[in-house]
Amino acid sequence: MKNLKYIIIALFIIFSFIFQGLFMIYEGRQAIVLQFGKIVSNEVLLPGLHFKIPFIQNVLYFESRIIDLSPQPKEVIAADQKRVIVDAYAKYKIVNPLKFYQTVGTRSKLASRMKPILESNIRENVGKVSLTCLLAECRNKVMELIQNGVEHQAISFGIEMIDVRIKRTDLPDTNSAAIFKRMQTEREKEAREIRAQGVEESQIIKSGADREKITILSEAKKKAEIIKGNADAESTAIYNKAFSKDIDFFSFVRHMQLYRNSFNNNETKFILSGEESFMGFLQYQNGNKHD
Repeated sequence: MKNLKYIIIALFIIFSFIFQGLFMIYEGRQAIVLQFGKIVSNEVLLPGLHFKIPFIQNVLYFESRIIDLSPQPKEVIAADQKRVIVDAYAKYKIVNPLKFYQTVGTRSKLASRMKPILESNIRENVGKVSLTCLLAECRNKVMELIQNGVEHQAISFGIEMIDVRIKRTDLPDTNSAAIFKRMQTEREKEAREIRAQGVEESQIIKSGADREKITILSEAKKKAEIIKGNADAESTAIYNKAFSKDIDFFSFVRHMQLYRNSFNNNETKFILSGEESFMGFLQYQNGNKHD
């Protein structure tokens, strides 16, 4: 009975030893084994099931996936002395956990070491090009130079720089306000020039239309006078031809037209002699008396 108790205790110790010694490295991670704070082996442990000496050795895990490094946006002076705020980021991968542990130890310490390096390379390479070039054709080249400079120093930390990108390039607030004001002034000047051109073209069109109007009216008046003159001449010729056959009838019709036009207004008053020829057709003879 006593032997069975010892066997159970021994089995328990063995299982505890095995349980404490087994550990799992999951996908996307890698690890190194330390013994009393010192690296036991230069071998990097990859995902899978592994064993360590319980209570003596411990395991440090590191990411094997790509990690972001995002420093704060910084104000940089371009080659043309224009101030610009550059917001960049970097992506790196831990390729040598042993060196990484020996040089920086943790990701936070790496960030504190790498951010000044990244910012220094940004200042150096952005300062070689003008702002216009940075915003256009030089952008990719500048990012490539920054990545090469950072990667050269990153190797000493056991990491590989996967990518360095400039996310955004902005002008400082004071510069932006001045540029926006200048742009607004230029647009207003352009608008005034366009309006002035429009007014000038409008006046030209109006002047042309007025001249054309006067010409058309003159031509129309001239044609109207010619037509009217021809009509009057033709009318006179017809009257002359018609009334030449009976002069008395012609005189009678003319007097009737005069009477109609003269007496059309009821308030018209005439003071005429009875002998006046104008009233001759209204006279009638009754002996020698005239009314």
